[in-house]
Amino acid sequence: MISADFAHSFAQYNKWQNSVVIEAADQLSEHQRQKNMGAFFGSIQGTLSHILWGDDAWLNRLTQTPFTPTPIDESGSLWTDWVAYKLARKSLDERIVKWAISLEGSFFKNELTYVNSKGVQVTKPIDLIVAHIFNHQTHHRGQVHCLLTQFGVKTKDTDFLIFRENC
Repeated sequence: MISADFAHSFAQYNKWQNSVVIEAADQLSEHQRQKNMGAFFGSIQGTLSHILWGDDAWLNRLTQTPFTPTPIDESGSLWTDWVAYKLARKSLDERIVKWAISLEGSFFKNELTYVNSKGVQVTKPIDLIVAHIFNHQTHHRGQVHCLLTQFGVKTKDTDFLIFRENC
């Protein structure tokens, strides 16, 4: 379904987009970032916290790094300090890119057995998991983009094709 090149490209794309979103959200006050706007995770900060939570959980699973998962219903409140969030996001983006660069095609033919956010052990094809990770980021960043727009903040282009043309 996907390749190492896909994972590497999307790791770089998501790193870029996360920096674009942070730059845009930096224009807002703390109150605006944390204001419940009716999104699934409430606020810009809550949605960004959820994305970071998901990325961290998936990378730990894929690299077989032990971690204690936080329940999904708490994922939107893990990162309430904006400065700490930005540092954690940047660090995790670097880890994801480094991980993606190390991948080989055979990796995507495997399955991963893990415990999901409901505490249930599941086995899924790794290619679908990796596609899910990048789709999950894009989906929720789209929600953040909508919330930023509601505050009158304009962001840079978000298209993957534009990213590819400029990298």
